[in-house]
Amino acid sequence: MLAKTYSATVIGIDAYAVEVEVNATGRGDMDMVSIVGLADQAIRESRDRIYSALIASGLPAARGATVVNLAPGDLRKEGAGFDLAIALGMLAAIGQIPKEKLSQTMVLGELALDGSIRPVRGALPISAMASENPAIKMMIVPYGNAEESALVANGRIAVYPVKDLREACGFFRGEALTEKRTDLQDYLAMRNTEYEPDFAEVKGQLAAKRAMEIAAAGGHNSLMIGPPGTGKSMIAKRLAGILPPMTLDETLETSRIHSVLGMLSDGEPLLNRRPFRAPHHTVSDVALIGGGKNPRPGEISMAHNGVLFLDELPEFKRNVLEVLRQPLENGDITVSRASGSCVFPARFMLVAAMNPCPCGRGSVELGCRCKIEEKKRYQKKISGPLLDRIDLHVPVLNLTEDELLSAPAGEPSSQIRARVIAARKIQQQRFATCGNSIYCNAQMGPRELAQFGSLQPDSQLMLRAAINKFHLSPRAHDRIIKVARTIADLAGAENISGEHLLEAITYRAIDRADWAL
Repeated sequence: MLAKTYSATVIGIDAYAVEVEVNATGRGDMDMVSIVGLADQAIRESRDRIYSALIASGLPAARGATVVNLAPGDLRKEGAGFDLAIALGMLAAIGQIPKEKLSQTMVLGELALDGSIRPVRGALPISAMASENPAIKMMIVPYGNAEESALVANGRIAVYPVKDLREACGFFRGEALTEKRTDLQDYLAMRNTEYEPDFAEVKGQLAAKRAMEIAAAGGHNSLMIGPPGTGKSMIAKRLAGILPPMTLDETLETSRIHSVLGMLSDGEPLLNRRPFRAPHHTVSDVALIGGGKNPRPGEISMAHNGVLFLDELPEFKRNVLEVLRQPLENGDITVSRASGSCVFPARFMLVAAMNPCPCGRGSVELGCRCKIEEKKRYQKKISGPLLDRIDLHVPVLNLTEDELLSAPAGEPSSQIRARVIAARKIQQQRFATCGNSIYCNAQMGPRELAQFGSLQPDSQLMLRAAINKFHLSPRAHDRIIKVARTIADLAGAENISGEHLLEAITYRAIDRADWAL
């Protein structure tokens, strides 16, 4: 007999429905299961898991030859998430469960040898896809995926969590299961978006804190330059705590990436906070941007809508840093392999930190003996095109004796965040008329820059002088205006003044020839 149900595969971060067809012929002297349809090794190994789970659950197995077809046949399928769908299809094919109900159901789950069901990766994008498919009326998912599936389905289709194969089989025989229902809006309203690291814990460094506030308000990339131990990493780790809460679209998009990678916990079916990623400087380019035989997102996509922190920036391999140029400019990354291409979202705020010279001290007073040539060679490990894409170059100096010996008395993150949110609201209102997806000043293109970044004559003269003195590139020119626009927004000013522009110019430290001398 022939039976069918639905399951799904994930390619990149997108889910695709897969029709699982099972034909139990009952012919042949040997019990044999053949799986066709461009399945990977994990799916082909499911035969042994399924037979063991059936026996452990006290359920009969198909006799003779059984053919399992995963359609469409030209779509790659991978992972153990097809186990439960194949097992239920085999039971339906030999008349153990009704076929009609099964044929309208999306089934996910990996089988353990004792028949219990393990959670799978990518349940969030799969549930979103299933809820939009008119042929699918309900979902059977492992308990570990129930929360994220129910949140994304949001009542559009019924989601039933099951703990083992016997319970799943009983559901199709008419036994009652409790539907998992979670209202998305209620969940978002109740979630905790507070961050534990607080800017109030940072001693001194008022200039660096001010720069981080500007970066958060406008979505700007930043580079902190200073000796070891001055608080660069401490400041960077607190940046995510002053960013505005994620919108619904941002939450779902970011959670989709983490779901595909299996990084969502049972207690956090959707990401509550903006991600903060800090890969080590030994990271490879594939680990950073994503890839592999079947491409998966990398660190920059895991930082989507959040912060990517690169400490000791010159220590990263040159080829690794250069791959950042496309996502910094476009907000996504294209990973191409022989089997196909995937586009991963990668709109993140880059925060980098570096020492001013190889020894780290930076000045003769602190014991630096590095020669000018050594300093320049160290700085040139970072290419000019990459530095051009960083809006704020922030010196982080050693603390004074008074700052070092006193207790932290900084402004709490909650107060800084309130100002950042107010500035972002101004930007949202400004860009609402643009008709495109611009959310902050850092994302402005030439058209928006011409419309909202106009300067008064005295400010134009100031910027012209800076261009001539520091030999600024056209990209650096645009980024100065974007930063000045953000500074004006923080001040609640409608126009960019000379004071706003002057502060923005001071954040181009690396463009100054004497910045590390």
